[in-house]
Order: sequence, then structure tokens, then C-alpha cells
Amino acid sequence: MRLVSTRSCKPGAKLGKPIYNEVGQVLLGKDVELTERLLHRLEEYGVHYFYIEDPLTEDVVIEGVLSDDLRREATQTVRSEFRKLMNDTLKTTKSVNPPDLANSFRPLIHSVIDELTQTSQAMIMLTDMHVTDHYLYQHSLNVCLYATQLGMSYGYNRNDLYMLSLGALMHDIGKTKISRELLLKPGKLTADEYEEVKKHAEIGFDILRGMPNIPLLSAHCAFQHHERLDGSGYPRGLKGEDIHDFARWVGIVDVFDAMTTHRVYRKAMLPHEAVDILYAGSMDHFDRDKLSWFRDKIAIYPLGIEVTLSTGEIGVVVDLNANIPHRPIVRIVELEESGPIAVPYEVDLSKKLSVMITDVNRSKLLGNQRR
Repeated sequence: MRLVSTRSCKPGAKLGKPIYNEVGQVLLGKDVELTERLLHRLEEYGVHYFYIEDPLTEDVVIEGVLSDDLRREATQTVRSEFRKLMNDTLKTTKSVNPPDLANSFRPLIHSVIDELTQTSQAMIMLTDMHVTDHYLYQHSLNVCLYATQLGMSYGYNRNDLYMLSLGALMHDIGKTKISRELLLKPGKLTADEYEEVKKHAEIGFDILRGMPNIPLLSAHCAFQHHERLDGSGYPRGLKGEDIHDFARWVGIVDVFDAMTTHRVYRKAMLPHEAVDILYAGSMDHFDRDKLSWFRDKIAIYPLGIEVTLSTGEIGVVVDLNANIPHRPIVRIVELEESGPIAVPYEVDLSKKLSVMITDVNRSKLLGNQRR
């Protein structure tokens, strides 16, 4: 199985993993043959990468983080509860019939924690492809999954893990009170529009602290996830230790997921590109220790992605080293100078530290690009 871009995929390829709609139901199933029309539609829907079947990597199995049933339940629950707030006619944080978020999300959070505890995966790998009618729902769930898995690896106890996971799931809940048109604006925001969007952090805090059985630390994930260590964040310009640990985790994964997810105003980045940008601002904006922990737990070169090595070898990531996920195992299938090789072989980058990944997803192995 190989990860390819929509633009480089040629008609006739077969999907290796399903693509889901906004409520977690299968939109295109595994083994569906991709036509020119389907490829154009996927690109229009914001699906810019997906997995296809590939004889050179047929033994590479890409597992989802959650079971299909729990992923569907989680997506539908987040969408339903957030829409209750969106559909409220009041633009204030007070609802006529406010949803009981703690009651709705508590069993879901515990199910997520239980499944992630049982998974054999040693690092974060969000591999499910979605078409969504609203970025907020899937983003909220993704941030929850990232934060939960990080919290588990970091050694948080069950109670702390619950508060972090719940806070991560609801970190952007204040956006339910920001106009959809503004959130989905394709162009650059004006200064006034940006100030309006920034209000979501404080609005979210007010929504959550006014609800029964929502831990205050979970509410602070909504309040502080845009604060930055140098005081340049919002809404209060907090610095350093004034920003709670939970909010620091959520701040990192919020930015990472935003960069690696398609938005109306820009295409998704690949994970390694997003990590590079995070590191560029790490000294001023993010907790460097937490960012390093994050980098060491996430597969910044996902299984199935094509990479070029500093040796001139070209291959596909086929396995990950749990302790050094950014130094994966690569199956070499081509050489830059001489082209495809008859017998592929594997290079373990954790054992060849002088060899570096120099390029990603050039799509040379898939032939000419469609356009």
C-alpha cells in the first residue's frame, strides 16, 4: 500500500483504504478503481492524499488509530453536539437549552482512551482520509486523539488523561459561536475579521466553565491553546509557566493538525513539513521539551510515503522504529541515476545515521502526473 497525492495518481489505481464522509461513513470503499472523474471530485472535496494498492508494497498494512465503529461514533457525536451550539439562535455563550457536553463526551473519551491503550501502535498515526463539510468536527477529534496518545506516552494517570483528552476535544468549541462564513472564508482575513475569530478562545472557556461536570483544566485547554511562551499569543498574552501543561500540548497538536489538514485557504502539508515549521518557532512559541516528545512519538514520514535518500536511493517507508519514528525503514525500489531496480531491498535509517531523507513524495514512481 502506498500514500499518493491526488494530482499524481493515475486513473485505474485502486484505493487501499476507504475514504469517509463527514459523519464517518464510507464514501469510497477499499479496492474502488479511481477514474479521472473520481480523482477530480476528491481534489474538489479537499482529499489531497490517500492510499492505493501497490504490488511493490502489498505487504504494508495501514491500520487506523480507532476501530471503524468508534471512529464513526466519535465523529457523529462531535458533529451532533457542536451543531447544537451552532444552531442556537443566540450569539452569546448562553444557550436556551444547552447541551450536556460532559454526559455526551464522557463515555466517548473513556472509549477512546481504552482503545488507544490497547493499540499495538507505538506512535501516533492518523491515517484515515475524510471528506468533511466542516473542518471543525474532524479537527477537534484529531486533536483529541493526538493529545490523548501523547498524554498516555507521557505517563499521565487516568484522571489527568481524561481531562486532557476532553479539553483537547473541546478546545475549539468557541468557534461554534463564530460565523461559518468567517471560519470558511477562502481568502485572507482582514484585521477586524481576525480579531473576531480570536474571540473563540475566551468564548469557548465561558461555554465550558458554565457547564456542569466539565473540569476547569479541560476548559483551560480552550482558553489557553493559542497562548505562546513568549507572550505573543491570545487571548491574555500569557507567558511561560503561566500556560498550563495541558494547553501547551493542545497548542502544539492544534497547529500541527491545522497544517496537515486541508483548509479552504490552503492545501494540507505533509507531516515532516509541519514539524519543521513548528520547530522554527519552538524557542519563542512552543515548549521545546514537549515539541521534542511530540516529534519522537509521531510518524512524520507515514507508512507508504515515497522518499528519496541522500544516497540517491528512492523508496517507500514500509515500517517505523518505535523509539525513532523519524528514522523509518525504507524499501528501495529505484535509484536516481539508473531507475527501477529488479530486486527491492530495505534500509533501516535507525542503523544508518549518516543517511538522510532529502525529498518526499516526488511521485516519480507513479509515472507522469495527470496535470
